[in-house]
Amino acid sequence: MMFTCNPQDCNDPAHRHSSAMAAGRASTKIVRDRKGRSLRVDIHCHYQNPVLAAKVAPLNPAQYEPASQFANALTKEVNVKQVQDRGPKLSTIEVRLKDMDRMGVDIQAICPAPNQCYYWAEPAYGLELAREANERLAEIAATWPDRFVAMGTVPLQNATMAARELERCVKKLGMRGVEILPNVNGKDLTDPSLGLDKFFAKAQELDIVIFMHPLGYTNGNRFIDHYFNNVIGNPLETTVAVSHLIFDGVMERFPKLKIVLPHSGGFLAHYWARMDHAHRARRDCHTVIKKAPTSYLKKFYFDTITFDKQMLRHSIDKWGVDHVLLGTDYPYDMGEENPVKLIESVPRLTRADKDKIMGGTSAKLLKIKR
Repeated sequence: MMFTCNPQDCNDPAHRHSSAMAAGRASTKIVRDRKGRSLRVDIHCHYQNPVLAAKVAPLNPAQYEPASQFANALTKEVNVKQVQDRGPKLSTIEVRLKDMDRMGVDIQAICPAPNQCYYWAEPAYGLELAREANERLAEIAATWPDRFVAMGTVPLQNATMAARELERCVKKLGMRGVEILPNVNGKDLTDPSLGLDKFFAKAQELDIVIFMHPLGYTNGNRFIDHYFNNVIGNPLETTVAVSHLIFDGVMERFPKLKIVLPHSGGFLAHYWARMDHAHRARRDCHTVIKKAPTSYLKKFYFDTITFDKQMLRHSIDKWGVDHVLLGTDYPYDMGEENPVKLIESVPRLTRADKDKIMGGTSAKLLKIKR
């Protein structure tokens, strides 16, 4: 493939450009390869920061994570084995690059592993951890500007700190977005006590991507066996969070938000008609919003992690080819190992449609220059 770095931002001394800004403001400039193949961008992939993991280990962070709280002994055993097997993929860029080449991915929009959004921490410490996570992600994007852009994390347990760190991520570190969890220590993102309109207003002002990724379902007592807290819990957590963002009016108050949903949008994206019916049938379902709930759901973006070409076709038909984005959930075992093959297998897609899904729309959202 023929990719070119931006000379103003390149951080590779071998290229003999002036060094990239220390803060990591990389602006990726991409050209097509010799065959004219379009850019492929992975909107859904994670990086585990081993330094941060070691730093918080004495505090036993797993006690705050639904994915760990609601799991039986066998699930915990399998998870330990996965960490051992996939640890290099999570934390070693050289291994990651080889996998990206094998999967046909040109650029990853890297964001933290969900368990490294440390909302359980006291706010000042949460901000410290977020800043360290963001510095490393920005460093990766600056060092390999033709392969990565970064999405950071902010301490949503304090809305003022979160808004300030988001601004720093974008204006100082050159990040293209931020990852958030669908709840803050069990509180919905629309809980008045959190005051997160301040964060959403800043995200809309900065015109960045919000990638909302679950960490299991918070009330998972019935999801302990069979890895249900991920299999069912993750898409359900997304479903609940999106429903609140719609019905509590966040999407109405901030109509220009760019929110990307993993796992094909959870269950709501595929059973949307029930909430529209409820909005028509019951006055307690339209106390805040006046328009049909799906009119707001259409504003979201959905990754391709469906594992089924017909389900992906349905998502494209309903939400539009401009709102479906290639995603892998790299490097976890619940991810999509062959994203390009899946997209290519979807019936009745034109080449132009496939190009948009594989990277064209993500490049636009993430402000990747081609």
